[in-house]
Amino acid sequence: MKFKSLKLYKSFQLFITMTIAFLGGFLFNVFNWPIPWLLGTMAAVLIVNQLSWIPLYWPVFLRNTGLIIVGYSIGLTFTKDTLKLMITHLPSMAFMTILLLLICSGMALIISRSTSINFPTALTSSIPGGLSQIITFAEETKGIDITTVTFFQVTRLIVIIFAVPFLIFSPIFSSGSSATIPDVISEGTSSSFFPQIIPFGLFSVGMAFIGKKIKLPTAFLLGPILGIAALNIVDLTGPPLPGSILDVSQFLIGGYIGLLLKPEKLRKKAKMIPIAVFSGFMLVTIALLLSLLLTYQFNFSFITSFLSMAPGGADQMGIIGHELEEDVTMITGYQLFRILFIFFAVPPFLKWVLRSQMNKEISKNE
Repeated sequence: MKFKSLKLYKSFQLFITMTIAFLGGFLFNVFNWPIPWLLGTMAAVLIVNQLSWIPLYWPVFLRNTGLIIVGYSIGLTFTKDTLKLMITHLPSMAFMTILLLLICSGMALIISRSTSINFPTALTSSIPGGLSQIITFAEETKGIDITTVTFFQVTRLIVIIFAVPFLIFSPIFSSGSSATIPDVISEGTSSSFFPQIIPFGLFSVGMAFIGKKIKLPTAFLLGPILGIAALNIVDLTGPPLPGSILDVSQFLIGGYIGLLLKPEKLRKKAKMIPIAVFSGFMLVTIALLLSLLLTYQFNFSFITSFLSMAPGGADQMGIIGHELEEDVTMITGYQLFRILFIFFAVPPFLKWVLRSQMNKEISKNE
């Protein structure tokens, strides 16, 4: 009886939380603010949670469902053309990604030395990946302060939301010849969606749990990405997702992130806010400078190069590129390479750093 009443209370909490999240996303959508069903949902849940009117609840399986949908969407952008481009540009992609991460590591070192943030947290806060992907990765890694990482990543995202469109539509950018746009970037329609999505959806869920079993970092995202990408390469392409389902995925992720954000636990807020804003602008500036190098090296259009290097997710940058009729294959190729490199190379590095710090502390105590 007690278990049943507890379950009913949790269901009530979830209903209230989802209602608050929906109102936040709806409000952002009405005012035509960017990424409404992620940022609006996140903002509404965060604000109400801070007011402490009622304990809010958002189960992790909803977040995981949203990650699977995003993973499927990103996986669709990985076509044969993308693979060929990644193979052709592999040295350039590796060089640009490693250079960007080295610069970010330098920024993280400065942040950790000038604040009370440990280096693994500072590095994860500075990594230029998608918001949901990096926060999920941080949450799964012990020794990282999830509140600080979320705060820095959300601040960076807000900076990017305002800075990237401003730069793209400013006179300094000139669009080159537009490339053929892959259909996978465009939104699906109801007539082409069912029942084709069913086997691909089940496959994505299966890949997520396989990824979890073999301990892939952010398995519920990376598993579907790798699985759907592999199917694409052998010409088994799933249907593109309707915008409404992509909105649902942002809603499911945004509500969860909103509860992760705990500003009251953020130490030295007055000092952290300007540092977070400055690091966000620094990442955009670094991406801009690297895009100049990319334009010079391969004669791509400035917008294509910038979106390839911009510190946003592959799906968001791909959609912007599609709207501007830029080379989406190029953009998603560079973005996906960076995501995969970060997910496979950064976790072992962070574990090594954390292990080294623990060994130093043990040596001091002996």
